[in-house]
This record gives sequence, C-alpha cells and structure tokens, in this order.
Amino acid sequence: MRVMVIVKASPESEAGQLPDTEMFAAMGRFNEELAKAGVLLAADGLQPSSRGKRVRFAGSSRTVSDGPFPQVGELVAGFWLWQVASMDEAVQWVKRCPNPMNSDSDIEIRPLYEMSDFGDTFTPELHDRQARLRDEMERNVGGGRGGQSGG
Repeated sequence: MRVMVIVKASPESEAGQLPDTEMFAAMGRFNEELAKAGVLLAADGLQPSSRGKRVRFAGSSRTVSDGPFPQVGELVAGFWLWQVASMDEAVQWVKRCPNPMNSDSDIEIRPLYEMSDFGDTFTPELHDRQARLRDEMERNVGGGRGGQSGG
C-alpha cells in the first residue's frame, strides 16, 4: 500500500526556521534507511505558508488568497510518499523518525487510494488513461522538467 506521511507545520516551520546541520544529518540517515528498505518513493519539505497561495472553489468561481494561513497545526510542512505492506509498518517507520521540529510535532499517515478502491466506477478506459498519465509523470520525474529541487 502507498501512504503519504505528512509532517504538520509548527510555529518554527511557519516562521521559515530551517533545520540545523544535526537535524539534516539525522533526517538524511533516516531517509537512507527508508530508501534501502524500498519504502521511500518521494520526500520533500515545504516553504512556509506565507510563500503560498490558496485557491477557493465556489461553483464556477475561483478566489485566490495569499498566505500565511491560520491554524498552523493543520498546515503541512513536509511529506514522504512510502510504499509499505501495511499501516502498521508505516507507524513503525514513523516511530523511528527523528522529530522533524525543534518542538513537539505531529506526523500524520494517510493511505492513498489505489485504482482497485474505486471498483466498477473506474472503467477500463479510465484505467488506461491513468496508466498513460503515470507513464508521463515518470518521464517528467526522469529529467523532463527543469527547476525542481531534490529536497
């Protein structure tokens, strides 16, 4: 199963406070363990919400708001995408993770939908379209797009 592991924002992350060298090293070691175990699919940190935008959908209208956004503890500061055998395995990995913040913090684990979760509503045509889209995304990640950082 694939899961998204979500690092919740903190006052420090929202203030743009970057991790120190020790935290970068500890997190690097953890990410290497994940990669060697075949668990890590993607990972990155997010800049503070003050650098972001939010788009509100209401019927056919779209309203754009500039950050920062309220409710710091509900914001996302970073993420991993993991391939694990079970939610229990994901929990065990998170328990081994260094605390990503200098203060108390939360990490949320959420399973991703798989095509099989949608049953008959995901027709063979939609399945084929999704497969083509994933192929295109893999080509983009393989060097087709410039300007992306490696976190």
